[in-house]
Amino acid sequence: MVSGISASTAAYYNSLNISKGSDWIASTVTAIQNSQSPAGIIGALANAGNGASISSFLSSSVAFANNFATIAQSSVTNTGSLYAQIASDNQQAAAQQKTQAALDALNAAQNMVQPGATLDPVIYLGGGVTIDTTSNIMTMADGSQIDITTGNKYVDPASIVELGNGSYLNTDTNIMTLADGTQIDTVTGLQVSS
Repeated sequence: MVSGISASTAAYYNSLNISKGSDWIASTVTAIQNSQSPAGIIGALANAGNGASISSFLSSSVAFANNFATIAQSSVTNTGSLYAQIASDNQQAAAQQKTQAALDALNAAQNMVQPGATLDPVIYLGGGVTIDTTSNIMTMADGSQIDITTGNKYVDPASIVELGNGSYLNTDTNIMTLADGTQIDTVTGLQVSS
């Protein structure tokens, strides 16, 4: 039997977590049993010095076979873990590369669309008509305004005074619109339309 504690045995003892409140008696018994039949290289070396009889040769051959099987299994397990880690790293690198390529393509597409020729802020038409291209308002020669996106008459919200019952007063034109749609000129007191 090999004297002393090998690195693998010490690692095993450390993995038992004896100080962490586990069942230390059962762990100790298991550790003693495992130390009596070492595996791997330690087991192969421990069994190499047995007697020279045929039965001892056969039993040591079985022990050697078991020890080499343990070594081979550890090698296969470690190799499998290594290849799994390499595959995971390759997959992560490929995903990162695809993400970066997609971001680069998006940035390139955004940089291709540059604001070129834009409209003037105000376009002057014949007869005193203007179009404000920033707010999409066309102002006629008489001062009335039209929202060019909807085609409806435009009323500046700042010039509207809300009155009771749904009526409102347009302070730009001094026209009061009643809830029934009737419009009254507040300067003259005359009805404009109904």
